[in-house]
Amino acid sequence: MSYGVSAALQAAVFQLLSDNAQVSALASGAIYDAVPAGAVPQTYVTLGPEEVRDASDRSGNGAVHRFTVSVVSEAAGFGAAKTLAGAVCDALEEGTPSLDRGRLVGLWFERASARRTGTGGAIRQIDLRFRARVEDD
Repeated sequence: MSYGVSAALQAAVFQLLSDNAQVSALASGAIYDAVPAGAVPQTYVTLGPEEVRDASDRSGNGAVHRFTVSVVSEAAGFGAAKTLAGAVCDALEEGTPSLDRGRLVGLWFERASARRTGTGGAIRQIDLRFRARVEDD
């Protein structure tokens, strides 16, 4: 197994989302690898948790990465958050992240979870779960 491609995959996903015109416009450019301290915009995208499992075989080292991209919004209702979440899915399913290390074999949407959080349920959060298969050189 190799966890060595993890940083490259995260950087590529972040770059792909940041470069996507629709995602960037809907999030007003607020796409974070880590949410900054202090005040944050009303709506933003952030990279979340990741789980990695070995997928090595005779051809070489590989891994399956399951990672979360979250859309967080204080806008009333789920409409704005769902529109942005759809754009995130489109960007990751249609784009091809370029890795600095290793090779991306495939990237697939697995599931989503939408819920209210915060005081009185004022914040809407949609967690999008993706699966990526990578090979390490």
